Amino acid sequence: MSTATALFPLPHASESDRLGDEIARLSAEVDVATARLLTLIREFDDRRGWNNGFRSCADWLAWRVGLDLGAAREKVRVARALGSLPRLALAFERGELSYAKVRALTRTATPDTESRLLAMARTATAFQIERALRAWRAEDPDSDRRQTRGRHESRAIHVHQDESGMVLVHGRLDPETGSVFMRALEAAQDALYRRHQQASRGSLVAPSVPTYPQRTADALALLAETALNQGLDPGTGGERYQVVLHVYSSQTLLEGTHVSAETSERLSCDASRTVMRHDADGHVIEVSARSRTVPPALRRALLHRDQVCRFPGCGRRFVQAHHIRHWAHGGPTILPNLVLLCRFHHRAVHEDGYRIEREQGGTLVFLRPDGELIPEAPG
Repeated sequence: MSTATALFPLPHASESDRLGDEIARLSAEVDVATARLLTLIREFDDRRGWNNGFRSCADWLAWRVGLDLGAAREKVRVARALGSLPRLALAFERGELSYAKVRALTRTATPDTESRLLAMARTATAFQIERALRAWRAEDPDSDRRQTRGRHESRAIHVHQDESGMVLVHGRLDPETGSVFMRALEAAQDALYRRHQQASRGSLVAPSVPTYPQRTADALALLAETALNQGLDPGTGGERYQVVLHVYSSQTLLEGTHVSAETSERLSCDASRTVMRHDADGHVIEVSARSRTVPPALRRALLHRDQVCRFPGCGRRFVQAHHIRHWAHGGPTILPNLVLLCRFHHRAVHEDGYRIEREQGGTLVFLRPDGELIPEAPG
C-alpha cells in the first residue's frame, strides 16, 4: 500500500455510489422545485403582483427573496419564456432537465423548435448545449434577428428621486449602446483622474480619493454636462465607433456578446475598422491597419449633398453614413452608394427589413419590409 493511500484512504465504492445517487436525487428535486418557482413567478408577473411600489417583477424578487437583481431578471425571463414552451416546461417540472439547461434553451427555443432542442438536451451537458446553441444562432439569421430585436426592445432606463432628494438610476442597454456608454464612462473617468492628479500637485493637502462607484457617478455627471454644453451633438458615426472584425476558422466559436450579422453591418457602415484574424485555437495571427470605412473627404461630400436623414418624413440632422449596398457584399464606398440616415432609420434598414434602392437617375427609393413603396410625401 502506498503512503498516499495510507494517509488518505478512499471511501468504499458502494459508499461513493450512494453519495453520488443522493446528490443526483437532491439536484433533481431542486430542479423540480425551481420549475414550480418559475411557474409561480410567471403567474405573479402576469397578475402584476409586484406593482405595489416596485418597477418590475425582478425588482420585487430582489427585495422579497434576496436575489441579485441580475439573477432575478434572468428568472423572470426564463419564467416568461417557458409559458410558450410547454414541452420544455413539462420536462423541467419532471426533473428531466436542469435549470442550467433550461436557461440556455429558452434563449433560442421557439414553439417550432422546442421538440428538437429538447431531444438534444436530454443527451447533452449544459456546456455542450451552450456551444451548440451558439453555433446554431450563427447559422440561423432569423434566430439572430429575433434575439437582437428582443434586446433592443427590452432596453430601458428608470430614473426617479427618493425621499432624500437623491436621484436613482438603473436600467439595461442593448450591447451596442452599452458598449458606447461604457467607453464614454471610461473616457470621463480618465479625464476626472487627470484633473485629480493636477489638483494634487498644486495642493499641500492631497484631496481625498473617491471610491470607484463615486468616480463612476462623477463620470456620468461629466457626460451629462458635456452633452448639454455641446448641444447634444453626437458627431458622426466614424468618430464614435471603431469596429474590430474578428475572423475565426469555421471550427472556432466566438465568445462574448453575439450580435446579428445585420447589426454588425450597420455598425461597420460608418466607422473605422480593424480586421483581426484568429487561428483554429483562437490565437490572433494577423491584425490589419486601422482604416476608415468612409474617408473624411467623401464624408464631407456626403454631408454637403444629403445634409439630413433622407428617410421619407424624417430630416433629423444627427446622421450616419449608410452603404446602400454594403461593402461586405461588394458595394463600393463611393458617393452614389452612400446615403445619410439617422440612427433610428439606420437600424430600421439593417435590422427591420426596410430597403433603399437608388435608381439610374439617382433618385432614392424606400421600401417597406413587405416591398411596398414609401413615398417621399403622402399623396
